[in-house]
Amino acid sequence: MEHPPDAYPARLEIDYPESLDRFSTLFRIPFGIPIGIIAYLMPVAPALAVSLAVEGLIDDSGSGWFFAAFFVPLVLMMLFQRKYPRWWFDFLLELTRFQYRFSAYMSLLTDKYPSTDEEQDVHLELDYPDAEQLHRALPLVKWLLLIPHYVVLVILGIGAFFAIIIAWFAILVTGRYPRGLFNFVVGVGRYGLRVSAYGFLLITDRYPPFRLGA
Repeated sequence: MEHPPDAYPARLEIDYPESLDRFSTLFRIPFGIPIGIIAYLMPVAPALAVSLAVEGLIDDSGSGWFFAAFFVPLVLMMLFQRKYPRWWFDFLLELTRFQYRFSAYMSLLTDKYPSTDEEQDVHLELDYPDAEQLHRALPLVKWLLLIPHYVVLVILGIGAFFAIIIAWFAILVTGRYPRGLFNFVVGVGRYGLRVSAYGFLLITDRYPPFRLGA
């Protein structure tokens, strides 16, 4: 997918559906439970092995698993070795893509049941970083620098929640996702992806822009 030279290193586009299935939309939550379990277990499973080695030092929440298994080792590798292994990046890329396919499905943006490996209608790109060009110690404080974005994301998340509810009713009546609401919900997802790419996936030192658009 072509993109401008100055494009942010994390990009998200979702194909706009001309029509959506009313039945699938009506029962989206129960339909999404099985794949949602997989979406949760995929990052948790490798972390379980880590937790066995440090039993009692981390909690049993999903965020705790991710923090222990992915974020902390990545910070240490960048801090002491100044490396971002390609295999580590490829795994996080595919995991992020899968989670966004699940999110798009649950947000009614697509009727396609989330695949664990196919791109489908959700096009997510992350640029592989040159670790030598990244600031060695910045990952230690990126989470703190993102505080303004956390506030914005909470507000946007509330707006997206109500937008999805309105879209749910609109799809049941018209079979279409209102284009303005679609663009807004995708924009919130794109905003969150940039924040994640900067503060947690650590693929860039470029501060995320305060915008929803590409």
